[in-house]
Amino acid sequence: MNRPAFSRLPVAVDLPLLLQALAAIDEDLWRGHFNNAYYAGDWSGVALISAADALTELAPGRGEPLLRAPWLRDVRWQQGLRDLPLDIVSARLLRLGPGGQIHEHRDYDLGEPDADLRLHIPLLSPPHVDFMLDGQRMPMAAGECWFLDLSRPHRVDNRDTQARIHLVLDCRPGAWLEQAISDGVATTPRPDVGHGFFAPFKALVESDPQLSKTLQGMQDSEVFIARALELGAERGLPFTREELRAAMRDGRRRWNEQWSA
Repeated sequence: MNRPAFSRLPVAVDLPLLLQALAAIDEDLWRGHFNNAYYAGDWSGVALISAADALTELAPGRGEPLLRAPWLRDVRWQQGLRDLPLDIVSARLLRLGPGGQIHEHRDYDLGEPDADLRLHIPLLSPPHVDFMLDGQRMPMAAGECWFLDLSRPHRVDNRDTQARIHLVLDCRPGAWLEQAISDGVATTPRPDVGHGFFAPFKALVESDPQLSKTLQGMQDSEVFIARALELGAERGLPFTREELRAAMRDGRRRWNEQWSA
Protein backbone atom coordinates (compact mmCIF):
# COMPACT_ATOMS: atom_id res chain seq x y z
CA MET A 1 0.00 0.00 0.00
CA ASN A 2 1.24 3.50 -0.85
CA ARG A 3 1.00 5.42 2.40
CA PRO A 4 1.27 9.19 2.66
CA ALA A 5 4.38 10.65 4.29
CA PHE A 6 2.17 11.90 7.13
CA SER A 7 -1.47 11.81 8.15
CA ARG A 8 -3.52 13.11 11.04
CA LEU A 9 -5.75 10.20 12.02
CA PRO A 10 -9.52 10.83 12.30
CA VAL A 11 -9.64 9.65 15.91
CA ALA A 12 -9.85 11.20 19.36
CA VAL A 13 -7.79 10.43 22.44
CA ASP A 14 -8.67 11.33 26.02
CA LEU A 15 -6.08 14.09 26.42
CA PRO A 16 -7.10 15.19 29.97
CA LEU A 17 -6.78 11.61 31.19
CA LEU A 18 -3.40 11.14 29.49
CA LEU A 19 -2.17 14.41 31.00
CA GLN A 20 -3.19 13.17 34.44
CA ALA A 21 -1.17 10.01 33.84
CA LEU A 22 1.77 12.07 32.60
CA ALA A 23 1.72 14.25 35.72
CA ALA A 24 2.01 11.11 37.84
CA ILE A 25 5.31 10.07 36.20
CA ASP A 26 8.19 10.59 38.64
CA GLU A 27 11.04 12.71 37.33
CA ASP A 28 13.60 10.02 38.18
CA LEU A 29 11.96 7.67 35.65
CA TRP A 30 13.08 9.78 32.69
CA ARG A 31 16.12 8.37 30.89
CA GLY A 32 18.31 10.00 28.26
CA HIS A 33 17.61 8.79 24.72
CA PHE A 34 19.95 6.03 23.56
CA ASN A 35 20.82 7.82 20.29
CA ASN A 36 23.01 10.34 22.09
CA ALA A 37 24.78 11.43 18.89
CA TYR A 38 21.47 12.58 17.39
CA TYR A 39 20.55 15.38 19.75
CA ALA A 40 21.59 18.33 21.88
CA GLY A 41 19.97 19.28 25.19
CA ASP A 42 17.38 17.15 26.98
CA TRP A 43 15.89 14.37 24.86
CA SER A 44 14.67 11.79 27.31
CA GLY A 45 11.96 9.21 27.65
CA VAL A 46 9.94 6.81 29.75
CA ALA A 47 9.11 3.37 28.39
CA LEU A 48 5.52 2.19 28.81
CA ILE A 49 5.76 -0.82 26.49
CA SER A 50 8.96 -2.13 24.89
CA ALA A 51 10.52 -5.34 23.60
CA ALA A 52 11.58 -7.83 26.25
CA ASP A 53 15.03 -8.15 24.64
CA ALA A 54 15.68 -4.41 24.18
CA LEU A 55 19.15 -3.30 25.33
CA THR A 56 17.47 -0.44 27.17
CA GLU A 57 13.76 0.09 27.72
CA LEU A 58 13.76 2.97 25.20
CA ALA A 59 15.64 1.02 22.52
CA PRO A 60 14.07 -1.20 19.84
CA GLY A 61 14.11 -4.98 20.03
CA ARG A 62 12.68 -8.07 18.37
CA GLY A 63 11.24 -9.79 21.41
CA GLU A 64 7.68 -9.88 22.64
CA PRO A 65 6.24 -6.55 23.87
CA LEU A 66 6.70 -6.21 27.61
CA LEU A 67 4.41 -3.98 29.66
CA ARG A 68 6.68 -1.75 31.73
CA ALA A 69 5.95 -0.55 35.27
CA PRO A 70 4.38 2.88 34.45
CA TRP A 71 1.86 1.23 32.11
CA LEU A 72 1.01 -1.53 34.57
CA ARG A 73 0.69 0.79 37.55
CA ASP A 74 -1.51 3.42 35.92
CA VAL A 75 -4.57 2.20 34.04
CA ARG A 76 -5.13 5.73 32.69
CA TRP A 77 -2.66 5.08 29.86
CA GLN A 78 -4.81 2.24 28.58
CA GLN A 79 -8.06 4.13 29.23
CA GLY A 80 -6.81 7.20 27.36
CA LEU A 81 -6.29 5.08 24.22
CA ARG A 82 -9.32 2.83 24.60
CA ASP A 83 -10.99 3.95 21.37
CA LEU A 84 -7.95 3.06 19.26
CA PRO A 85 -7.93 -0.61 18.17
CA LEU A 86 -4.14 -0.77 17.86
CA ASP A 87 -1.66 -3.63 18.08
CA ILE A 88 0.94 -1.70 20.10
CA VAL A 89 4.45 -3.16 20.25
CA SER A 90 6.13 -0.08 21.73
CA ALA A 91 4.88 2.92 23.69
CA ARG A 92 7.20 5.66 24.92
CA LEU A 93 6.96 9.12 26.36
CA LEU A 94 9.57 11.26 24.62
CA ARG A 95 10.49 14.66 26.03
CA LEU A 96 12.47 17.39 24.28
CA GLY A 97 13.42 20.07 26.77
CA PRO A 98 13.54 23.83 26.17
CA GLY A 99 16.27 24.67 23.68
CA GLY A 100 16.68 20.99 22.76
CA GLN A 101 17.40 19.81 19.24
CA ILE A 102 16.99 16.44 17.57
CA HIS A 103 19.34 16.56 14.60
CA GLU A 104 18.16 15.53 11.16
CA HIS A 105 18.24 11.77 10.70
CA ARG A 106 16.23 8.89 9.26
CA ASP A 107 14.84 5.81 11.03
CA TYR A 108 15.63 3.40 8.22
CA ASP A 109 14.06 0.41 9.97
CA LEU A 110 10.63 2.05 9.62
CA GLY A 111 11.01 1.94 5.83
CA GLU A 112 11.47 -1.82 5.63
CA PRO A 113 8.71 -4.09 4.27
CA ASP A 114 6.13 -4.92 6.95
CA ALA A 115 7.73 -2.42 9.34
CA ASP A 116 5.86 -1.10 12.33
CA LEU A 117 3.91 2.14 11.89
CA ARG A 118 4.86 5.01 14.20
CA LEU A 119 2.19 7.28 15.66
CA HIS A 120 2.79 10.51 17.55
CA ILE A 121 0.29 11.86 20.08
CA PRO A 122 1.42 15.27 21.36
CA LEU A 123 0.65 15.66 25.06
CA LEU A 124 2.52 18.89 25.76
CA SER A 125 2.97 20.83 22.53
CA PRO A 126 4.24 24.40 23.07
CA PRO A 127 3.93 26.75 20.10
CA HIS A 128 7.59 27.32 19.32
CA VAL A 129 8.50 23.75 18.39
CA ASP A 130 9.39 22.86 14.81
CA PHE A 131 8.97 19.17 13.91
CA MET A 132 10.32 19.05 10.36
CA LEU A 133 9.62 16.05 8.13
CA ASP A 134 11.11 16.11 4.64
CA GLY A 135 11.50 19.90 4.89
CA GLN A 136 7.91 20.51 6.02
CA ARG A 137 6.78 21.60 9.47
CA MET A 138 4.21 19.19 10.89
CA PRO A 139 1.28 21.16 12.42
CA MET A 140 0.72 18.71 15.26
CA ALA A 141 -1.38 19.90 18.22
CA ALA A 142 -1.92 18.39 21.67
CA GLY A 143 -4.41 15.54 21.71
CA GLU A 144 -4.12 14.74 18.01
CA CYS A 145 -2.86 11.42 16.65
CA TRP A 146 -0.46 11.48 13.69
CA PHE A 147 1.20 8.88 11.51
CA LEU A 148 4.66 9.99 10.38
CA ASP A 149 6.91 8.17 7.93
CA LEU A 150 10.12 8.70 9.87
CA SER A 151 12.20 6.70 7.41
CA ARG A 152 12.28 10.12 5.70
CA PRO A 153 14.62 12.91 6.89
CA HIS A 154 13.28 14.61 10.01
CA ARG A 155 14.45 16.84 12.86
CA VAL A 156 12.96 18.75 15.81
CA ASP A 157 13.88 22.13 17.32
CA ASN A 158 12.34 23.26 20.61
CA ARG A 159 12.63 27.06 20.71
CA ASP A 160 10.13 27.30 23.52
CA THR A 161 10.60 27.75 27.27
CA GLN A 162 8.49 24.64 27.94
CA ALA A 163 9.19 20.98 27.28
CA ARG A 164 7.59 19.14 24.39
CA ILE A 165 6.31 15.67 25.30
CA HIS A 166 4.84 13.17 22.85
CA LEU A 167 3.38 9.72 23.42
CA VAL A 168 4.98 7.68 20.63
CA LEU A 169 3.41 4.37 19.62
CA ASP A 170 4.87 1.74 17.31
CA CYS A 171 2.05 -0.44 15.98
CA ARG A 172 1.77 -3.43 13.73
CA PRO A 173 0.10 -2.71 10.37
CA GLY A 174 -3.56 -3.63 10.28
CA ALA A 175 -6.67 -2.92 8.26
CA TRP A 176 -8.12 -0.36 10.68
CA LEU A 177 -4.88 1.58 11.07
CA GLU A 178 -4.12 1.55 7.35
CA GLN A 179 -7.60 2.92 6.61
CA ALA A 180 -7.30 5.62 9.27
CA ILE A 181 -3.96 6.73 7.79
CA SER A 182 -5.43 6.73 4.30
CA ASP A 183 -8.54 8.69 5.32
CA GLY A 184 -6.74 11.34 7.35
CA VAL A 185 -8.47 14.56 8.46
CA ALA A 186 -9.34 16.87 5.59
CA THR A 187 -9.39 20.00 7.80
CA THR A 188 -5.81 19.54 9.04
CA PRO A 189 -3.70 22.67 8.36
CA ARG A 190 -1.19 22.22 5.58
CA PRO A 191 2.44 21.80 6.64
CA ASP A 192 4.72 24.79 6.15
CA VAL A 193 8.45 25.43 6.08
CA GLY A 194 8.75 26.24 9.78
CA HIS A 195 8.41 29.16 12.15
CA GLY A 196 12.14 29.72 12.69
CA PHE A 197 14.29 32.57 11.47
CA PHE A 198 15.99 30.84 8.53
CA ALA A 199 13.07 31.34 6.11
CA PRO A 200 12.94 35.16 6.62
CA PHE A 201 16.76 35.31 6.39
CA LYS A 202 16.64 33.41 3.10
CA ALA A 203 14.01 35.87 1.80
CA LEU A 204 16.24 38.76 2.91
CA VAL A 205 19.24 37.33 1.04
CA GLU A 206 17.16 36.92 -2.11
CA SER A 207 16.02 40.55 -1.93
CA ASP A 208 19.42 42.08 -1.07
CA PRO A 209 21.95 41.86 -3.97
CA GLN A 210 24.90 42.87 -1.78
CA LEU A 211 24.10 40.30 0.89
CA SER A 212 23.55 37.65 -1.76
CA LYS A 213 26.90 38.49 -3.39
CA THR A 214 28.67 38.25 -0.03
CA LEU A 215 27.47 34.69 0.52
CA GLN A 216 27.74 33.50 -3.08
CA GLY A 217 31.44 34.23 -3.11
CA MET A 218 32.21 31.67 -0.41
CA GLN A 219 33.30 28.28 -1.76
CA ASP A 220 34.13 26.60 1.56
CA SER A 221 30.89 25.29 3.11
CA GLU A 222 32.08 25.73 6.71
CA VAL A 223 33.12 29.33 6.05
CA PHE A 224 29.76 29.91 4.33
CA ILE A 225 27.84 28.47 7.31
CA ALA A 226 29.79 30.50 9.87
CA ARG A 227 29.28 33.74 7.93
CA ALA A 228 25.57 33.08 7.33
CA LEU A 229 25.06 32.50 11.07
CA GLU A 230 26.82 35.79 11.83
CA LEU A 231 24.79 37.72 9.27
CA GLY A 232 21.52 36.25 10.53
CA ALA A 233 22.33 37.12 14.14
CA GLU A 234 23.36 40.67 13.17
CA ARG A 235 19.95 41.19 11.56
CA GLY A 236 17.94 39.80 14.46
CA LEU A 237 17.24 36.54 12.63
CA PRO A 238 19.19 33.91 14.60
CA PHE A 239 18.98 30.37 13.30
CA THR A 240 20.97 27.25 14.06
CA ARG A 241 23.78 25.51 12.20
CA GLU A 242 21.55 22.43 11.96
CA GLU A 243 18.73 24.46 10.36
CA LEU A 244 21.13 25.80 7.74
CA ARG A 245 22.62 22.37 7.01
CA ALA A 246 19.12 20.89 6.66
CA ALA A 247 18.13 23.68 4.25
CA MET A 248 21.28 23.06 2.19
CA ARG A 249 20.53 19.34 2.02
CA ASP A 250 16.92 20.03 1.08
CA GLY A 251 18.05 22.43 -1.65
CA ARG A 252 20.38 19.82 -3.15
CA ARG A 253 17.64 17.19 -3.00
CA ARG A 254 15.13 19.45 -4.77
CA TRP A 255 17.75 20.35 -7.39
CA ASN A 256 18.43 16.67 -8.07
CA GLU A 257 14.72 15.90 -8.28
CA GLN A 258 14.18 18.76 -10.73
CA TRP A 259 16.89 17.59 -13.11
CA SER A 260 16.10 13.87 -12.84
CA ALA A 261 12.40 14.35 -13.59
